[in-house]
Amino acid sequence: MQRTIVDKLIQWKSKSNRKPLIIQGARQVGKTWAMKHFGEQTFEQVAYINFDNNPQMKALFAGDYDINRLILGLKIESGVDIQADNTLIIFDEIQEVPQALASLKYFYENAPQFYIVAAGSLLGVSLHHQISFPVGKVDFLPLYPMTFQEFLLALGKKDWVQLLDMQDWDLITAMKTGYIDLLRQYYFVGGMPEAVNVFVETQNLDEVRQIQRNLLMAYEQDFSKHISDGQTVQRVRSIWHSIPEQLAKENKKFMYSQMQKGARSRDYEIALQWLKDRGLVYAVARVKKPHLPLSAYQDSAFKLYGLDVGLLAAQSHLNASTLLEGNRIFTEFRGALTEQYVLQQLVATQENTVYYWATEKGTAEVDFVLQRKQEVIPIEVKAEENLKAKSLKVYVDQYQPEQAIRLSMADYREQDWLVNVPLYRCDISSL
Repeated sequence: MQRTIVDKLIQWKSKSNRKPLIIQGARQVGKTWAMKHFGEQTFEQVAYINFDNNPQMKALFAGDYDINRLILGLKIESGVDIQADNTLIIFDEIQEVPQALASLKYFYENAPQFYIVAAGSLLGVSLHHQISFPVGKVDFLPLYPMTFQEFLLALGKKDWVQLLDMQDWDLITAMKTGYIDLLRQYYFVGGMPEAVNVFVETQNLDEVRQIQRNLLMAYEQDFSKHISDGQTVQRVRSIWHSIPEQLAKENKKFMYSQMQKGARSRDYEIALQWLKDRGLVYAVARVKKPHLPLSAYQDSAFKLYGLDVGLLAAQSHLNASTLLEGNRIFTEFRGALTEQYVLQQLVATQENTVYYWATEKGTAEVDFVLQRKQEVIPIEVKAEENLKAKSLKVYVDQYQPEQAIRLSMADYREQDWLVNVPLYRCDISSL
C-alpha cells in the first residue's frame, strides 16, 4: 500500500524546527499503519506504545515530566533501546492518557532531538477537554481515507496514476473507459484501507461490503461507548443516519426538520460537533459572497457529507450491480455519491477549507468553492456527461473568476469561461 502521508512524514523528519507530530483522522483510516510503515522505512528502530487500556503508561505519565525518567519507562514498555538519532517513538491512542499528551510540550522544549509521532481515534474530541494541551508545541498532520489515486496505486495501476499526473489529455481520453470503470469500483469500495485491502486481495465485493458494514457498526457502538448522555447519543445517531437522505435531496442543504419535525439547530449542536471532532462527517458551510477570506462570508447553512464514499454507498444499501452497471435506480443517488467523492478528494489534496456558494434566494448554487492563492475557484460537479452548468454560469457572470472548473465524466476541454476536468482526475491542485 502506498499513502501520500508517508512522503509528508519524511518531510517532517527532515525539518530543522521539528516538533512532536500529531496525526489526526477518524478511526480506521490508517493512522497506525502510516506511523509504523514510516518508522520501518526511515528509522533503525521503532518504539511503539499503545496507551489504550495501559495502566503502566498511566502510571509513568502520572509522575513528573523528567525526560530521562520518561524515556526509561518507554524503553521498558516497548522493549526498544530508544536512541534519539535512530528511533521513532510512536504514541498510539494518546488521548487515553492525557498526561502523555501534555508531555509533548516538555519533549519539544527539553528534548527536541527525539522523533515522536502520536495519534488517537478520539483525539479530536479530546482536544476540546484537555486543559494542558501543548498549544504551539506540536505539529499536526491530517489523514483521510485513501484517495482515488491511492486506490489505483493499491491496485497496481501505477502507470495509470502517472498518466493522470502527466495530464496528457489525448491519451487519458483514449483510456477513459478504463478510468471510468475504476472510478465506479472506487464508488463501491471507497477509501477505507481495510476495504481496499480486501478488494485488492480477493476482488470479492460481498466481502468488501461486509467490512464496510462492520466499520459502520463499530462507529455506532462508539456513540454510546464514548458519550455519557443518552439524549446526545440519540441525536448523534439521528444525524449519522440522515446523511444519505439529506444528500439525496435536490437541495442538499442540511435540514434538521428532516430528522424530526420541529427540530432546531441548537438541539443538535453538541451532537454535530461530536461527529465533526471524531472525523466522521464533513460540514461544508455556505458562503453568499465568494470573497476573501471565505470564512468571513459563511453563514449558518451547510451541507453534511460522510467520511467515505464507500461507506456512504453501504449506508444507502446500494449493491454492486447498481453502482458498477449504471442501474437506473442509481440515478437519483448518483449525484450524492459523486459530490461525496469530490469533497473527499478536495479535502485530502487541498490545504484550504472547502465551502459552497448559493444565492440569497437559492436560485443558483455552486457545489464547492475554495481559495487557491489569492483567487476563489468555483467547482461544479456533474455525475455524468451532462454539461449544463447554469448555476456556474450565473456565478461566473456575477463574479468573473480567473478560473472556473466543472468536474464531470466528459473529456477534458477548455472553454471561454470554464475548464471541464474528468472526475477521475479530481486532484485540481496542479491544474
